[in-house]
Amino acid sequence: MSERENDGSLTVLPRRDGPSEEGHGAAAQLAPGAARPGVVYLVGAGPGDPGLFTLRGAELLATADVVLHDELVHPALLDGVREGAEVRSVGKRGGDRVVKDAKQAEIDAELVALGLAGRSVVRLKGGDPFLFGRGSEEAEALARAGVPFEVVPGVCSPLGATAYAGISLTHRHIASSVMIVSGVTRAGRAFDWSELASVRGTICVLMGMQALDAVVAGLIGPGRRDPATPSAAIQWGTRADQRVVSSRLDELPRRAREAGLQSPAVIVVGAVTGLRGALRWFDRKPLFGKRVLVTRPRHQARSTSRLIRLRGGEAVELATIEIHPPPDPARVTEAVRGLSGYHAVVFTSENGVACFFKELERLGLDARAFGSARLAAIGVGTAAALAARGVRADIIPKEFRGEELAQAILADPALADRRAAGPPVRVLLARALVAREVLPERLRAAGCEVDVVPVYETRPASGDRREELLRALSADAIDVVLLTSSSTVDSLCDLLGEGAAARLDRVLLASIGPITTATAEKRGLRVGVTAEVSTTAGLLDALDRHFAALQAAPASAGN
Repeated sequence: MSERENDGSLTVLPRRDGPSEEGHGAAAQLAPGAARPGVVYLVGAGPGDPGLFTLRGAELLATADVVLHDELVHPALLDGVREGAEVRSVGKRGGDRVVKDAKQAEIDAELVALGLAGRSVVRLKGGDPFLFGRGSEEAEALARAGVPFEVVPGVCSPLGATAYAGISLTHRHIASSVMIVSGVTRAGRAFDWSELASVRGTICVLMGMQALDAVVAGLIGPGRRDPATPSAAIQWGTRADQRVVSSRLDELPRRAREAGLQSPAVIVVGAVTGLRGALRWFDRKPLFGKRVLVTRPRHQARSTSRLIRLRGGEAVELATIEIHPPPDPARVTEAVRGLSGYHAVVFTSENGVACFFKELERLGLDARAFGSARLAAIGVGTAAALAARGVRADIIPKEFRGEELAQAILADPALADRRAAGPPVRVLLARALVAREVLPERLRAAGCEVDVVPVYETRPASGDRREELLRALSADAIDVVLLTSSSTVDSLCDLLGEGAAARLDRVLLASIGPITTATAEKRGLRVGVTAEVSTTAGLLDALDRHFAALQAAPASAGN
């Protein structure tokens, strides 16, 4: 048994086991707030950070039959789409106006056809549907065809990107108005900058990066802006790869080129951009911009990825292991049916909880089947997995290792009294097929009868994952690798094959605890960070401290 990933929090996610496409409309009618048959929902996805998505948008994604999304929508949002839904990208990036207009006409026609066919449809659009998102054109097409629609606003990029860049669009002493303009018109002609000649507030320009020189010339010329006006360009605002260039207005094109800034970006012009030095917060987070490899299976990676994003990083999800049924399912069935005969039931991972309860449900049983048995969990993450199923863990060790869990079980007052009464304490240990033996060995040494029942098996990921991982490592697309258990270390090394240590020496390896670190070192890996608290949150805290120390080092050296 090894340390397992525990993030110490409960995350409520949209269900992915929704009804099949057949009969979905009838089910949706019974669910308040669900996407309705024959209705098209124009939903704003926000500027990039999936944490800025609206509750209404998430509710619709989880229940719609069809999702048509823009190319720039964060992939994490699509995790909330119900299983069985049709999901397609209908992005139309590029500078060819004729091609983009033709593509938009196709989207309009498809939305109408899907609505008339009785499908519930989410049109997921970057930013806000009605702010230069052509959502109004799509709504007009639906209205002409008599298809019901609903508009769900999203955080628009001028608001989101500037807030994450530390720029307040208005300020009581600096700017009392905001003007948002498009760098080009529908016909592809430049905006008439003379319209801004009398504007004294903040100006935000969208879709202007490809013609930044012309935009700046228009602002300084017909727009009558002082060449020395503070300005900024924000690329990929609100995301971990956000980049900001600040300068005088007349120097912005050169500075943006030198920094390699491209679309998508927001251009901000006005004195408020000078507040960035004091107000910037997002890109000062220790994990900002770091690409962190999460090697857990997809269904478990989501909560970890969310924690990484909250700290300013970007999660790269690439599972190095796969969860499979145990080699002897009959043993699991027998153990579940015989639960009443155990005094303690022990879980050492979230996977163990999920697989055990799956069998419990298959047999038509629920939490009552545990009877008076004491439930033990190796850590807070495993305990949270139990709590999500309506069961509270009675025993959780202070340190999330097999040794401490054995000690906590033996010290439990209820079990200690039973041991003193004479008959051996019967313990059911539901775990992976391959795990450390320290827990059952220590319990048996204390006189307990322990049934070790594998409820799942971990196997290395398929070969295509290996190629994907090698490409990412070769392209320097990964900065940090999370080692969340000894099995993660072994599967990662096995997946990379010969030369694994050399390939991983180019990235920072962060371990969830000393046991995992020891396993990594035996495989020849060089671990740079080891968590003091063996949970996902503890591991990310350790990474925060590591990168914060690196950021502080240059400042200290200069004093």
